[in-house]
Amino acid sequence: MVIDVYKKDGSKSGETVELKPEIFEIVPNDHAIYMAVRSFMANQRQGTHKVKSRNEVRGGGKKPFSQKKTGRARQGTSRSPLMPGGGSIFGPTPHDYVVKLPVKVKRLARKSAWSYKAKDGQIIVVEDFSFDAPKTKEMISVLKGLNVDKKKVLLLVPKKDDAVLRSGQNIPTLNVLEAAKASTYEILKSNIVVLQKSSIEIVNGTFAN
Repeated sequence: MVIDVYKKDGSKSGETVELKPEIFEIVPNDHAIYMAVRSFMANQRQGTHKVKSRNEVRGGGKKPFSQKKTGRARQGTSRSPLMPGGGSIFGPTPHDYVVKLPVKVKRLARKSAWSYKAKDGQIIVVEDFSFDAPKTKEMISVLKGLNVDKKKVLLLVPKKDDAVLRSGQNIPTLNVLEAAKASTYEILKSNIVVLQKSSIEIVNGTFAN
């Protein structure tokens, strides 16, 4: 698949780039995508939820009331889950939610996501650009030039660029990432994926082996 390369102002540069068919034109595997997205979402969870069990709450050193003649069920400790202020039964405890996937499945999922985006015409390639200093206005100008300022955009850069990254931080519909770090979830979540020209080489190299 060959697509045009655009300038920052939205005009065509006259150049074209080839999107490798083994990455951008495969038959998408929906189950691989499901597993990759599930893994991504699960790995975002901190797993720090916690309640106190009966051996962690205060009290319990004295029998709360007499064994007999109260008309109530007998209780031996105020730490009992049946008592006000007692511990919780089967409450949540900290644990890891990480879901690991085989490398081949993760690659298949990302290639499937790229193929969906290419098929739907949701990939734009723009010339490499940067800014002298972080400027949100300049980033908005680029998005308007490409006519994607009102869409959810994923901008992929070939390497870390603080000026570009910080220029997009205050734009709620824009996510700026390094091309090698774009996950299946982030690719599919966007309406449009804008790649700087050098990012194509990064994407191609990511799936070279």
